[in-house]
Amino acid sequence: MDQAAATLTQYLTFRVAEDDYAVGVLQVHEIIEYSDTITRVPNAPPAVRGVLNLRGRVVPVIDLALKFGLGATIPSRRTCVIIVELRTGNDLLVMGLLADAVDQVIDLTPADIQAPPAFGARVRIEFLDGLGAVADRFVMLLNLEHLLALDEVTALLPERLPIAALDPGQRP
Repeated sequence: MDQAAATLTQYLTFRVAEDDYAVGVLQVHEIIEYSDTITRVPNAPPAVRGVLNLRGRVVPVIDLALKFGLGATIPSRRTCVIIVELRTGNDLLVMGLLADAVDQVIDLTPADIQAPPAFGARVRIEFLDGLGAVADRFVMLLNLEHLLALDEVTALLPERLPIAALDPGQRP
């Protein structure tokens, strides 16, 4: 294996309000088709579209367009929910990200990633890890730990699942 291949990181790219975003594939658990089975939760933060039942597990769904202040996502046939896993301390949190469409998996090296701009982005700078250069455009690399206000979202969950208690056969 050469040095360049060893430093490649894979990202899943997707669209929100006509902008390109990405998250590390190691944080993505699965992608599911959007359906009307998302249940609204009274008094939830505005960006929390609701919760869905993922094989018996309650999963909060965050509308990224709302989180970015771009208005609510209007579902289409390409709308999907990206199920991500966040490890915080000894906890594993599973959440859904509502996106207009999923595009592709890309490979980026550290040289392909630039610091986020201090101006011009429609997303708050603390939500970004950087900008990934892909062909003739940039993809905004999201920092999920900063993006998802964990104290807001975890209040919706009936329980938090310790990582140590996970059996690979029981993963959501």
